[in-house]
Amino acid sequence: MGTMNKLRWAMDGGSWDLDISTPVTLEGEARAVPGYPLPLGVSRGTKLSRPKQTDFFQRFMFAPFLPSYSYSPASSGHSFSLQRCLTIPLSQDWFAALQGQFNLHKFVSSLRKQITLLRSSDSQTASLIPAICACLRDKSLYALGIYSELLLTPQDTLVLSSDANGNNDMPPRRKAVLHHEFPNHNLTLEAASPALFLDNSGNYWDVPLSLALDLASIPSYSGASYHFCMRHIAGLPKLFEGGNDNAGKMIPATLLPGITLRHAISFKKNVEIWRGEAKKLRMVQPFDIFLSNPHISASGIIGAVMTASHGDNSAGSEVDDLQSTAAGFSYRSHALKSAVHADMFSSVSFMAQHGSFQKWFLDLTRLHVRLDFPSGRKFLSGATQLAHDFVNSQQPTNKAIEAITPNATISLQQQIVGPFSFRVDSRVSVELKNQTDWCVHAHDTVFAIEYALQVLGSAKAIAWYSPKQREFMVELRFFET
Repeated sequence: MGTMNKLRWAMDGGSWDLDISTPVTLEGEARAVPGYPLPLGVSRGTKLSRPKQTDFFQRFMFAPFLPSYSYSPASSGHSFSLQRCLTIPLSQDWFAALQGQFNLHKFVSSLRKQITLLRSSDSQTASLIPAICACLRDKSLYALGIYSELLLTPQDTLVLSSDANGNNDMPPRRKAVLHHEFPNHNLTLEAASPALFLDNSGNYWDVPLSLALDLASIPSYSGASYHFCMRHIAGLPKLFEGGNDNAGKMIPATLLPGITLRHAISFKKNVEIWRGEAKKLRMVQPFDIFLSNPHISASGIIGAVMTASHGDNSAGSEVDDLQSTAAGFSYRSHALKSAVHADMFSSVSFMAQHGSFQKWFLDLTRLHVRLDFPSGRKFLSGATQLAHDFVNSQQPTNKAIEAITPNATISLQQQIVGPFSFRVDSRVSVELKNQTDWCVHAHDTVFAIEYALQVLGSAKAIAWYSPKQREFMVELRFFET
């Protein structure tokens, strides 16, 4: 792209669709199921493509391979893979590459079985080499993709990608994306077949065909912003790597065939409470220039979102309606296969940082807390009920308390030594069993080790692991705070 937009990580998500980092495909990304909150640690906005990341690690960090790990109970289980990229020199405005992947875990497992068979048959050691060659001939060990990113104009970028897996049960994946940069907006047109989506339970779904148009205003420090998205889905979704069997899992209603329009507008206000005035070390560049100022700040967002759908995706079940976080105004016509939903949302964030990230020890501690109120109508209903109970001297109900309880997200980052830091993100919820018995739960915890690339000003190599998803990935990110 002509300019690098600010990347976003675990503190985004929930109210809008974002790209998701995932090692389950060669492309390394998926989409959130519309209307579902995301598992943490895997979401952020516009990013450097996976082939470009791999090429950077090979050229400048002397990493011959890029590792990743995933677990899929629907297929072969564990998958520890190594990726490598081969760039194709075309022109300054045209980046093309071949991306390859080798499933090391599956290879080792197959080789062990071959060795066990050789020992049981009293074969000579020399026959081990043909066994290794036989394992390497297994096509399911490999995945190959081709990637092309062409800068048509200073404002237009065309991205084409296609990848295939040696496993016959997995269809080839193809995607075409056109980015256009307006003075104050970003436009994205996308076509993917199949398109990969992730729901809030950690299940991946393959949609046969997805067409999307996305128009968003450029995020600002404070002020108004809006977002418009139109998505058309064709074909019935299938559980990723599950073949024709969805393992008894219910298909998310928003992934059923149909067209969806979503429009949101929001207002953001940032307040700086305190900023450190201590002098920095002279002639010492911070490991990350965006993390060099100790401060305490807060921000608030309030907005409204309206969604209209037509097709099978509008005929969600009553179970979906009860489980949905959206509790605003809704209208549904079964005869017309159409539905409209509107609601308000808000978010409050608190950020505190100690240290300027210049020294080698204990010079960076960051805490980020965010409270999300995804449904304004649900919150007002709960607040009204609580006020009524208070006026009438009645015990408040658990339902009313839960209605006003926000979704909390906490992120803590601590410098280990030099450019290395440790980061943990978690979603926190309160479970009310009765009036006096309640407990706090941590969900979707994600652990990460970050290595700041000091020479680039604000860039980092991140290795993160999600226990819930059972996924591990190494990534490159720029301008992320």
